[in-house]
Amino acid sequence: MKLVRYGNPGKEKPGLIDAQGKLRDLSTIVDDIGPAQLSDAALAKLAKVKTDKLPLVRGRPRMGCPVSNIGKFIAIGLNYADHAAEAGSPVPSEPIVFMKATSCIQGPNDPVMLPKGSVKTDWEVELGVVIGTRARYVSQKAAHDHVAGYCVINDVSEREYQLERGPQWDKGKGCDTFGPIGPWLVTRDEVDNPQKLGLWLNLNGKRVQNGSTRTMIFGVAKLVSYLSQFMTLMPGDVITTGTPPGVGMGMKPPVFLKKGDVLTLGIEGLGEQRQMIVPFKL
Repeated sequence: MKLVRYGNPGKEKPGLIDAQGKLRDLSTIVDDIGPAQLSDAALAKLAKVKTDKLPLVRGRPRMGCPVSNIGKFIAIGLNYADHAAEAGSPVPSEPIVFMKATSCIQGPNDPVMLPKGSVKTDWEVELGVVIGTRARYVSQKAAHDHVAGYCVINDVSEREYQLERGPQWDKGKGCDTFGPIGPWLVTRDEVDNPQKLGLWLNLNGKRVQNGSTRTMIFGVAKLVSYLSQFMTLMPGDVITTGTPPGVGMGMKPPVFLKKGDVLTLGIEGLGEQRQMIVPFKL
């Protein structure tokens, strides 16, 4: 299934994308797409719904983040060897873990706002993993059983805040609007192998990132298992798993986002995003 949340910010309704690519309303079946709807049992119940009986949603409503009430937004750094190289960093021997503030989460096509005084805002297309069932000290073999599904994430980053203002990355990663997620949550059963997905990003129509999850240093199973050794992963938690090469700070000379730029990005089978870059506004 391709599960969505659509409508104005704070007033999103649950929906799904049917086999013909049409948006159907799910609000008569569930109140929302959140932690309570992400277990295998809950998703199996949703899968039995007769899609053609659900109301069609007319027009082109805004898409929100496809999962509500995200408890933790966990990110993995330098998880592609070629991206580590362009960043001038060694290939990590263990996953690099940091957190993105949940207040940065937004819909996939909402504008991205440059932070006040920012001069080094950058882009990162990434595979998102949504946890469906509680995971604590799980093995790699069992890790996928705890995943509800997958989505597209843009791990927007302010590099000066991230790298030049102390050793912690978090403050360059959690600015408002720095977490576009969606357009869909694609359930685990529809993704044969999360390590064989192409992902890409265009800046103003020019392809700057073009990679595959097959080149991740630490795959989804490893990341879920690894993280569960340090924190309990709960339904609705989101892991963003790292980016392939082609980010702005790795270009020669570096290129950073400015007002009016347009980002388009996507992952094979998981949909596409589009963001306009806008100036800071309270």
